[in-house]
Amino acid sequence: MSFIDLRAAGYGQISDKYQYYGLAGFPDGAAPNSFRSRNTSRSRDPVAGMKIRVALVSALLAVSGCTTLGRGSPTSPVTPAATPPAGGKVGASIVAAMNGGLIGGSIGSGLSDAEKRKGLEAEYKALEYNASGQKVTWKGDSSSHYGEVVAAQPYRVGSQDCRQYTHTVYAGASGVTARGTACRNADGSWTPLT
Repeated sequence: MSFIDLRAAGYGQISDKYQYYGLAGFPDGAAPNSFRSRNTSRSRDPVAGMKIRVALVSALLAVSGCTTLGRGSPTSPVTPAATPPAGGKVGASIVAAMNGGLIGGSIGSGLSDAEKRKGLEAEYKALEYNASGQKVTWKGDSSSHYGEVVAAQPYRVGSQDCRQYTHTVYAGASGVTARGTACRNADGSWTPLT
């Protein structure tokens, strides 16, 4: 079979499919068998290619769902989300959104309501304002009741910032520690995950 110039034969524009596979000089189905079998066996189906791209993008989005928000090395300080409120008091609605926090569990038994509120405020301050590993301490009405809260490095789950944290409550010389995770809401409050 001889090589045919499709434009000279009046066929008009050469199909992109034939240009891509090097079959521009042959009318449909007229390529030599050895040439056709060698080049068309690896056809590039645009629909299959799009499916592969969509699958890869989906996989990348799934993997990137949890990322660390830190800047630089793990020991570099994180800039607080905002500055702590003047006077150290946290709004009642913000504290209420914490649903008792860690101190509302067994580590808070034996504490007064005022001491539990101080512990909840400390949890909120550690989550909202402090860099990873920095302690927020609180003292209760009784000199033997006090505690400290330490939040870990923030990370992102979907569109929310989350942090793991620990709260240690001391009654005298002994301390009890609880661990938990909380995620930040759009209004600035934190909700512990149960």
